[in-house]
Amino acid sequence: MSLLSSPRKEFETDLQPLLSVPVERELPLRQRLWQQGWLRKSLILIMLAVLWEVIARIQNNDLLLPSFMQTANALYGGLLSGELLGKVWISLVVLLKGYLIGIVLAFGLTTLAVSTQFGRDLLSTLTSMFNPLPAIALLPLALLWFGLGQNSLIFVLVHSVLWALALNTYAGFLGVSETLRMAGRNYGLKGMRFVLFILIPAALPSILAGLKIGWAFAWRTLIAAELVFGATSGKGGLGWYIFQNRNELYTDKVFAGLAVVILIGLLVENLVFDTLERVTVKRWGMQR
Repeated sequence: MSLLSSPRKEFETDLQPLLSVPVERELPLRQRLWQQGWLRKSLILIMLAVLWEVIARIQNNDLLLPSFMQTANALYGGLLSGELLGKVWISLVVLLKGYLIGIVLAFGLTTLAVSTQFGRDLLSTLTSMFNPLPAIALLPLALLWFGLGQNSLIFVLVHSVLWALALNTYAGFLGVSETLRMAGRNYGLKGMRFVLFILIPAALPSILAGLKIGWAFAWRTLIAAELVFGATSGKGGLGWYIFQNRNELYTDKVFAGLAVVILIGLLVENLVFDTLERVTVKRWGMQR
């Protein structure tokens, strides 16, 4: 047998197109609609509204549980008269002030923590002391120090935002890979420039999570604080609106105020934070 075998001839096979199986060019309309997140969430809200209406009709006591339609009418009347919009504006102005101050303090504290050993010890000690402390528990002290005004509310709002955001931001900074840190040092970045150009972009998912948690804490703390001591500087916010109508036994208006609290939370969550995530971390491939 010869060691040198003759080369094998090359050949090509022409594949015929598979025409027997139909190709679906696009999904059916029902599946395409179901893939829309806003539509699924809207259906959930409609189901909850129907369930609310059924339970209220079975209960048949407007003082304890007004129906969905009664609450909707009270909400429409409050918006049409401008009373609810005015209360919402007062609350949101106070909320944004406390929220922004809390963000600035949280980033300052975490920047110090990643820069020095003293800063790490300071952040660890302060968060261990104050993070478990409910913000509303500080309201009596705030009233003693700042009196009946916006400053008292801003003080408790800063407390509710600061520690959650600082912990999430610091955890995100610790999770930044050593490769990125070395790249930043090779470019000569130090101190604040290192934080701004290396740590913050890499830790953005954790920072956004901290911002969402801080917003939720601040919003519910504000409503609770307004329920406790009411008006600020002669003007009451959304919590005061709920408190007043509860005293006057306008239960439909109480539920309308609560509905506004929920709607504002949904709008901020789905319009502000989801949009921010979509144009940053999801677009950059850092989050699914």
